[in-house]
Amino acid sequence: MSRKITTAFAALILIGSASVATAQERVVNVYNWSDYIDASILEDFTKETGIKVVYDVFDSNEILETKLLAGGTGYDVVVPTATFLQRQIAAGVFQKLDKSKLPNLSNMWDEITTRVATYDPGNEYAIDYMWGTTGIGYNVEKVKQILGTDEKPTWDVLFNPEVAAKFKDCGIHLLDSPTDVVPSVLAYLGLNPDSHEADDLAKAEELLLKVRPFIRKFHSSEYINALANGDICLALGYSGDIFQARDRAAEAKAGVTVDYSIPPTGAQMWFDVMAIPADAPHVAEAHEFLNYIMKPEVIAKASDFVFYANGNKASQQFISKEVIEDTAIYPPADVMKKLFTTTPFDAKSQRVLTRMWTKVVTGQ
Repeated sequence: MSRKITTAFAALILIGSASVATAQERVVNVYNWSDYIDASILEDFTKETGIKVVYDVFDSNEILETKLLAGGTGYDVVVPTATFLQRQIAAGVFQKLDKSKLPNLSNMWDEITTRVATYDPGNEYAIDYMWGTTGIGYNVEKVKQILGTDEKPTWDVLFNPEVAAKFKDCGIHLLDSPTDVVPSVLAYLGLNPDSHEADDLAKAEELLLKVRPFIRKFHSSEYINALANGDICLALGYSGDIFQARDRAAEAKAGVTVDYSIPPTGAQMWFDVMAIPADAPHVAEAHEFLNYIMKPEVIAKASDFVFYANGNKASQQFISKEVIEDTAIYPPADVMKKLFTTTPFDAKSQRVLTRMWTKVVTGQ
């Protein structure tokens, strides 16, 4: 998943760096997404356990995966997205969790744990940290003006050619990621969003080519500022990115209001999970860190910081109303039932998907 990236990470420097960690002290080396945790959580962990946190950050799953596959990272806890986790487990880069050292697993949310098990059968290798959806970010005023309604937009604004055409001049961005866009198209068509069948992919391609003339850009991060600045009307993007655009627009006070819609036909879920590399140098400390993160008050603080839902049911009583009552972050039960997960493509179907996506993006 794309994440908020900031250079203002000075607070974490106080926590330590790998170059100054000594052999005598207890330490846990954590590799997480940029700007993805409240620094006070790490400080409090050290105060409570005496374990020093060496904290490094990355901004893409590909960077993390490259390091994991090369081995010898020196990290004890890493935070991949679940779709990457699945193939990394197969590659042998993680070790199974010692659940006897994780009593706070009892705080986890069965519904989320079950969905994560799609990628990690038996939940043997990872715990959920945060999760979200892939849906529609939109400019509230412009969408109302064009559609003549206050209702949140459905997939029609992106996938119905007659409706999408109305937004051509206003601007539409789609993620440059077939594994995030195609499942949404399949769901819109009433097909299995996790289908890898060539016939279903062909139907998705046909629809995408019909709306292609109305898509201004395929990009996986530019839509954040484009929405916040009022440069586009619509984007198919990650929930967290849309919330970031919403906040930027509000802070700018330039008359732009951004909101997020989970279409009633459903949306794709994503999960960022915490796992322990197979060659982690501090396995006991890694388990202590994971167990601490699963404390309800701790993970609630993390959700309040990043404005994402977490996979810890017991934490919900501690999460701020601003977050827990936002249905775009914590969808109601009826919407949750319509959210879906997807599985990785095998090599053959991946080639079909890649060829299809190239054709769609180039419009040829």
